[in-house]
Amino acid sequence: MAHIMVSLKVLPGGLTDKAEVYGAVDQAIAIVQQSGLKHLVGPSETTIEGSYDEVMSVIRHAQEAALEAAPRIFTLIGIDWDPQGSSIDEKLAGYREETS
Repeated sequence: MAHIMVSLKVLPGGLTDKAEVYGAVDQAIAIVQQSGLKHLVGPSETTIEGSYDEVMSVIRHAQEAALEAAPRIFTLIGIDWDPQGSSIDEKLAGYREETS
């Protein structure tokens, strides 16, 4: 099965302290980083690449981790599911600067 890319945004609810909000998000990001899947952490969302089942499993575990630090979470996901295949590197190739 072709890889999918999912942009994930976990928004902790019920927290008022900025450090607590970032802490809940950091817990979700840690799950993504530990998954072994290709990913890209951005300032507002994290993109994950892998098989559908792998990515959805990571998302579930990331949500559960954030829920350990926040009373509730809101999750936004965007899925790029191309049967021909697509990748983070392919999508960003035209935007990366070469450095020497």
